[in-house]
Amino acid sequence: MNNDTPRDDYKHVIDRIYKEVLPFLGRGKVADYIPALARVNPNQFGIAVLPLEGQVVLKGDARTCFSVQSISKVFTFAMVMRHLGEEIWKSVGREPSGNPFNSLVQLEHEKGVPRNPFINAGAIVVTDRLIDLYSRPKEEILQFVRELCGNDDIYYDSKVARSELDHADRNRALAYFMKSFGNIHNDVDTIIDVYCHQCALSMSCEDLAHAFLFMANHGVNPADGKRILSKSQAKRLGALMLTCGFYDESGDFAFRVGLPGKSGVGGGIVAYLPERLTIAVWSPELDCHGNSLMGIETLERFTTDISRSIF
Repeated sequence: MNNDTPRDDYKHVIDRIYKEVLPFLGRGKVADYIPALARVNPNQFGIAVLPLEGQVVLKGDARTCFSVQSISKVFTFAMVMRHLGEEIWKSVGREPSGNPFNSLVQLEHEKGVPRNPFINAGAIVVTDRLIDLYSRPKEEILQFVRELCGNDDIYYDSKVARSELDHADRNRALAYFMKSFGNIHNDVDTIIDVYCHQCALSMSCEDLAHAFLFMANHGVNPADGKRILSKSQAKRLGALMLTCGFYDESGDFAFRVGLPGKSGVGGGIVAYLPERLTIAVWSPELDCHGNSLMGIETLERFTTDISRSIF
C-alpha cells in the first residue's frame, strides 16, 4: 500500500485479518485477579483503524466499551508530562523493566524510583503527581479523555473501579514502599482511589483510535487543532510506548509489530503509525504476559499486510 491508502483498502485488510485471527479464540485467558474482569465475555473481538485524514474503519465489537486498564497510563502521563516536563524524570525512569507490571523486586534496589511510567509503580507515582497538579483529578482525567475522543459519553465503570479497590493490596504496598523513600507525596488511599478509577475508564476501540490520534499527529489533536504535547514530548512518549508499553513483552511486540503502543489487561491494545493512523484492537483473552493474544496477532498481521511500521 502507498502513503495514500484508501479507506476501502484498510477495510479489505481488516476484514481479512479478522477472519485469520478468529481461530485464536480460546487460546488465551481472561484476567481473573480482578473479579469484575473475570466476568467479561471472552468471545469478543473488535478492531478500529483511523487514518489521520479519513474516516474510521470498524470491525466486529469495535463499538463495545470495555475497561481500558493500563492504557489509561498514557493519558495520565501526558497530563503530567505537559506540566512538569523534564522534572518528571526525577521521580520515574524511562527504561524497560523486564519484570511483570506489578513487581516489587526492583523498587528496593532502585531506592523507590520505578523503572518507567507504565509499570504499576511508575503509574502510581504519575497519579501522585497528577493529584499535586489537579484539584479534582478524577474529573480532570475524564474531561481530558473526552476532549481527545470528541465524545462526552465516556465514564468510569464503577463496578470495575470498586472491584479493583477491593483487590488493590499490592498496589497499596507499592505506594507505601515508595512513600518510605519520599517518592510519594499524597495520601496513599487517595492515590489508589484515583489510580483504580483511571484504570476503570470504559472506552471502545473506536474511542481509543480517536483518543490516540494526537500521538500520530506529533502531539496535536487533529479534531480541534489543540496541541496536547510539544513535538518533542510526543516523540519521547512514543519512545516509551514502544520500549515499555507491553511490560516484559515490549521487546517482542516491537519485533513483531513495529509500532508504539500500549496494552491493558482488559484486553485492549492501541498503537499508531506516525503521520498515518491509529489502530485499536480488543479481545479480552490474554497471553502469559498480560497482553491481548488476539490483539498482538492482529497488529502483527496489520503492519505486515500494509508493509508499514516505524522501521
